[in-house]
Order: sequence, then C-alpha cells, then structure tokens
Amino acid sequence: MKYKLFGKSGLRVSEICLGTMTFGQEWELGAGYEDSKKVFDVFVNAGGNFIDTANRYTEGTSEKWVGEFISSDRDHFVLATKYTLHDRRDDPNFNGNHRKNLFRSVDGSLKRLKTDYIDLLWVHVWDFTTAPEEVMRSLDDIISSGKVHYIGISDTPAWIVSRANTISEMKGWHAFTGLQIEYSLIQRTPERELLPMAKSLDIAVTPWAPLGGGTLTGKYLNENTSNGRLPADSKRRNEQALKIAKEVVAVAKELGKSPAEIAINWTRQKDQVIIPIIGARYENQIKEWIGCVDFTIPDELMKRLDEVSKIDLGFPHEFLRNPSIQDVIFGGTQDKIIRHKEF
Repeated sequence: MKYKLFGKSGLRVSEICLGTMTFGQEWELGAGYEDSKKVFDVFVNAGGNFIDTANRYTEGTSEKWVGEFISSDRDHFVLATKYTLHDRRDDPNFNGNHRKNLFRSVDGSLKRLKTDYIDLLWVHVWDFTTAPEEVMRSLDDIISSGKVHYIGISDTPAWIVSRANTISEMKGWHAFTGLQIEYSLIQRTPERELLPMAKSLDIAVTPWAPLGGGTLTGKYLNENTSNGRLPADSKRRNEQALKIAKEVVAVAKELGKSPAEIAINWTRQKDQVIIPIIGARYENQIKEWIGCVDFTIPDELMKRLDEVSKIDLGFPHEFLRNPSIQDVIFGGTQDKIIRHKEF
C-alpha cells in the first residue's frame, strides 16, 4: 500500500482508511473481538496505517478495541476519531459542536483509546447551533493543548466548511485538512459542491459507504424487482442503483476483479486526494477489498461507470456549462485559453 498526503497537513496516510464502526456487537451488525482483530491485522499487514473510529461507535467499544490494537506501536498509526454525537441522552450539553462538549468528548475518547493524543479529530456532523468561528477557535485551542494534531469535518454543507476554513486562515487558526462524506457510484451528489470545494482548498476527502451499503457488490441483484417491489433501503437499492450495480459487476468480470474492488477504485481514481473508508466484519472481506490498490480501472471502463451513474449537477453548474453561456462569457475564445487550473 502506498501513502497519500492528507491535504495541506503533510501527514502521510495509507491510500485506504480502515473504518471501525463494525468493531463491537452492541449495534447487532458488528464483529466480535477476535474477528475485529483479524480485520485489523490484515489491514496493517498490507501497509495500512490510517484508522477511523468515533466516540459513539458501538457504544464506545470500537474506541476501546482500536486503542488496544494500536497500543504496541502507537506512534506508527494515524488515529482518527470524532465528536458531536451524544454520550448521554437527555442532557443537552453531552452533544453538539460547542466547546464544552468538544473537550468533554475528547477526554472520554482519550480514556477509551488509552492514548495521550488523537492524530485527527473529526467534527462528526454540523449541528447548526454553534457558530463556525466558535467551533474553529475551540478546535484551535484543543490542538494547542496537545490532545489533537489535525482536524477534519464530516457530513456538513460545503458553504459552512469553506466559511470555517476562511475564518481560520484570516485568524491564523488551524483549519480543516480533511472532509468525510458519503460518496460512491450511487451517491454522486457531492460532485456538485463538496468535492470541488475540497479540491480547490486542498482538503483530503475520505468517503464513507463506497460500496453503497453493499449494493455495489452485486449481492442484491437477484432480489425480485420485476413486480415493482424494491429491496429495503430504497435510496441505495432502487432501480437506478441496481442498474449501476449491474454495470459494476460487468466491469469486474472483464477485469477479473471483484465488484467491490471496482466500486472502491472508482472513488480512488478521481483528480484529487480521495482516501475511501472501508469497514469489514470478516477477514476475507478486508482481504478482498484492499486488493483494489493493486490495479487501475482503464479509462474506457471508467467512462462506462461514469455514464451509467451520471447525475444532473443542477444550477448553476449545468447553466454555466451550456455552450451558449460559454460563448457569451468568452466571446468565442474559450478554446484558445490554456487553463492550468480552475478557480
């Protein structure tokens, strides 16, 4: 496995990130201790050093096990965890993006992880109750305390992220170096605002659910949809999603790879820093999926995948790409301008 620079930070992270929401069985869909350790070992033995967890994953079990697994060589690993989600129900200050919850949540994570510092702390979701300048100042303070090295943001509108980083640059505070979003062949809407913003601001992107909740592995293609009945989770398993999954399976057969490897590599083969998060319950799953780093999908097959999954970017993107609009902007000179970068 090779390593990528994490945005402007200079931090070196493996080109795949191990997601550990499956570590622990409190949520019924996770793995037990032994299976979780096997998944972790396969990832590490393949060269992976980037581990992602959160304060709420499996009621804290994920952090506890991750902390134990990395303890023998703590400084080798790039450890990411998150704050925002509640640690105690019915108490308004045990959740949210504000300073009190930030410091309380980080202290709880450090105890569970049994470490002195967190390499990357994510704002898990935007709560719309704390001003961006307050969040960024609080995050800058926790970095200054030594408890956190870098910060990222997850599941937040692009305009908020760009505003927060602009404020931080003006104030001389630490800014977000990572963006965590849902992104896959069946969830391409981040291409409208989030991905262009991240590329422009040199923010690394870590997509979650690159397999579309399993749909892109092809495992739901045999379910009956001919009579109008669709599988559960219709957002990821509707007719369009299944059409995309069929094309992924077809491309996989042509290349002699698994559909999961194709789906993951599609996210990786973009013109910016994208490091997909892969979570697994079993050793054989992670062994298969990390094989994606050993090959590249040819351009003609990437075009097929792009075409079957394309979305309308909406206004103003489609409007600005219209040839007649380009003509009135540039007066017919657009093809004569050599563009080294788009702003």
